[in-house]
Amino acid sequence: VALKRMLNFNVPPVKNSTGEPVWKVLIYDRFGQDIISPLLSVKELRDMGITLHLLLHSDRDAIPDVPAVYFVMPTEENIDRMCQDLRNQLYESYYLNFISAISRSKLEDIANAAIGANAVTQVAKVFDQYLNFITLEDDMFVLCNQNKELVSYRAINRPDITDTEMETIMDTIVDSLFCFFVTLGAIPIIRCSRGTAAEMVAVKLDKKLRENLRDARNSLFTGDTLGAGQFSFQRPLLVLVDRNIDLATPLHHTWTYQALVHDVLDFHLNRVNLEESAGTEGTPAGARPKKKNKKSYDLTTSDKFWQKHKGSPFPEVAESVQQELESYRAQEDEVKRLKSIMGIEGEDEGAISMLSDNTAKLTSAVSSLPELLEKKRLIDLHTNVATAVLEHIKVQLL
Repeated sequence: VALKRMLNFNVPPVKNSTGEPVWKVLIYDRFGQDIISPLLSVKELRDMGITLHLLLHSDRDAIPDVPAVYFVMPTEENIDRMCQDLRNQLYESYYLNFISAISRSKLEDIANAAIGANAVTQVAKVFDQYLNFITLEDDMFVLCNQNKELVSYRAINRPDITDTEMETIMDTIVDSLFCFFVTLGAIPIIRCSRGTAAEMVAVKLDKKLRENLRDARNSLFTGDTLGAGQFSFQRPLLVLVDRNIDLATPLHHTWTYQALVHDVLDFHLNRVNLEESAGTEGTPAGARPKKKNKKSYDLTTSDKFWQKHKGSPFPEVAESVQQELESYRAQEDEVKRLKSIMGIEGEDEGAISMLSDNTAKLTSAVSSLPELLEKKRLIDLHTNVATAVLEHIKVQLL
């Protein structure tokens, strides 16, 4: 919801709107790309009027009659590139959205660049979006993807880590958690384990929340926020636990579908990348082996099979794929049978009565074709993914 509002020039999108969307360009950095890609498909972006989506630091041509929506982290490199875009007059207007809060000094840099380029009127809006976290599912999010090694368990527990590095790691974690609760529109009750990194995060987050609430006029938890009832008694509970308390869990190899895909395949931001086996048949002796083709599949909330079976044991998933395939083939055979009946030649009464009886059935079958094609796509997807998982299991067993 927050992303859709941002892409609609920070105005809540009107439901059931029949008007054409305003065509626009989306400019993001790697952080913004990771936040958007698990949630919005290319089709959904197009429906919202996004004609082009480009990386900030790529070579971009000027499109002077189109507004541009920026979604980037407020880093020095990104600010410099945005100032360069203003000087080059790349777009008609600029909607600047920062993933985390931008500092006053960097905001002044943008203002100076806009004045120098005579583009002050073209900078339409500047927003801190507080979206510095990646939502993978309805009830699961992660804090970062880019530079994730810098805030990993290993980074926190290195014996040679300096106080400055530890502060940076804690600040990164706190910023992401703060962004999450701002987007949720709720103030959490915080509980943590004592004497660990979890306590450091809890203290810093508590301080940041209190500082924001102190200024009632500019608080992020009052007024027009996405969450409803932010000061109700139903506050979320945030439990911060140090990984040392439960170190064994990440080492387990669970036998469920989602866990196996994550464990043995290249699974990244809800997208699994597979290498197709090229095969040796048909290849002349001594010839260079064929290159393996790579395929990518999105395992998202819209995938009904994935939602239903991601927590199932792997043997059950294989059976479910087979059942879905048999169901699809039965429906496909029914459509073919009805088509052949509709092509009956002759004017005899039996043919005509059979034709009228099956017209309604065929109409129903044809109307369900898109659903049937989608079912076939999902069966193919999960057949390939399950086969790839099985190949890895076989290798491990051997």
